[in-house]
Amino acid sequence: MSSLIGAIDQGTTSTRFILFDQNGQIVAQAQKEHQQIYPKPGWVEHDPMEIWQNTREVIGSALRLAGGTAGELAAVGITNQRETTVLWNKITGKPVHNAIVWQDTRTDTLCARLSAEGGANWLRPKTGLPIATYFSGPKVMWMLENDPALRKLAEAGELLFGTIDSWLIWNLTGEHITDVTNASRTLLMNLETLQWDDELISLMNLPKAILPRICSSSEVYGMGRGILEGVKISGDLGDQHAALFGQTCFSPGEAKNTYGTGCFMLLNTGTRPVHSTNGLLTTVGYKIGSQPAVYALEGSIAMAGALIQWLRDNLGLIKSAPEVEELALTVKDNGGMYLVPAFSGLFAPYWKSDARGVMVGLTRYINKGHIARAALEATAYQTREVLEAMEKDSGVKLTTLKVDGGMVFNNLLMQFQADQLGVPVIRPQVAETTALGAAYAAGLAVGLWPGGFNELRANWARSAEWQPQMAEGEREELYAGWKKAVTRSFGWVEG
Repeated sequence: MSSLIGAIDQGTTSTRFILFDQNGQIVAQAQKEHQQIYPKPGWVEHDPMEIWQNTREVIGSALRLAGGTAGELAAVGITNQRETTVLWNKITGKPVHNAIVWQDTRTDTLCARLSAEGGANWLRPKTGLPIATYFSGPKVMWMLENDPALRKLAEAGELLFGTIDSWLIWNLTGEHITDVTNASRTLLMNLETLQWDDELISLMNLPKAILPRICSSSEVYGMGRGILEGVKISGDLGDQHAALFGQTCFSPGEAKNTYGTGCFMLLNTGTRPVHSTNGLLTTVGYKIGSQPAVYALEGSIAMAGALIQWLRDNLGLIKSAPEVEELALTVKDNGGMYLVPAFSGLFAPYWKSDARGVMVGLTRYINKGHIARAALEATAYQTREVLEAMEKDSGVKLTTLKVDGGMVFNNLLMQFQADQLGVPVIRPQVAETTALGAAYAAGLAVGLWPGGFNELRANWARSAEWQPQMAEGEREELYAGWKKAVTRSFGWVEG
């Protein structure tokens, strides 16, 4: 079993542990969902202790399925929901607040305050990011501002801050670290130096001692304890960066789109950051050991799979997520209706925190099949908006799109995506590319793939491809309707 690599994939709705062989094939896996906590409208929280408990459980389950022990693993990598923010007591090891999830919008007034000096984009030159509720720096700032007791503990050096990767690595090894990809999503890291920026830390009034040490995405951070006793923990990437890496998008101009809870397209732009003028994020794609960091442009969409969960859990239109395709196929088109899922505001390319979800074009003709179809189409339209912004920023015209994530097994969505983009959409044989990317990073750090990137590229293979079939006129008419619908979501929340 020494050639097996483990990957902890800690996502927005569940935690998985997947074991991969040297060919990048799945040997065993286990998964467990965790509770979504909604204390107020727009607030989303997770229990960090539940996530840590689930992580241990799925590691144990997957190892039992593989018939091995942790000590036989070559290494373990971690990938995580990125901007979700944890604050914990380093003495007791217990969180002092529920994790504030990336979708959470409670920091909207705080972000407005931070933007007052120079607009929402004034930190972009340093961070590559707009000031938005999405990112983790304002979330921890909010925690300390809203609880004087936490502020006092933080100032006394008793609290630690981190995204979920830091929380898990600290529990596994005792090391308080993060990697450059997760750090690049905080509004606190300088994209050029790859270090915490004192000016940004001061702006958010944070004690520097609470911040984790920034490492590369592929190096040995420490040795596992407990459930992973003696195992090298050696890979750490935010989930979308891990998917870029797992899709082997190692060359500038290569892109992937992940269809998960949200939808995230990343384009490799090489070893220099490309600053967006079209509403995209500039982020670190990955950094392997001492090699130069590779940067990416990213388009982030808040609601993709989460919209299907909403149809299931809130509206009761379906009993399980895969049923949405069957329901959508009961109608031949969207019936003239659009669903704009701005439940947490709009992310790329709009960045409007005051937007909220709308359904437009409703008539007596509309039934639940049309709603299901409009929900799927919303993901494809939003992806097209992001792709168009990416092409403007990069000057690169994409010829194919590599896709991964849970929604890529929905054939109706994938065909509509190809139709809207006008390029082929390709799904790899191993669709769990997020976990695979973390496994690759961990394995490279311990020498499991001596052939490096070329050896990893050889593992990639396609399993399905969708070619555009829709006439140009119909494609543009539908998209124009979407663009009109999006404007109806603007400005819903007052000041």
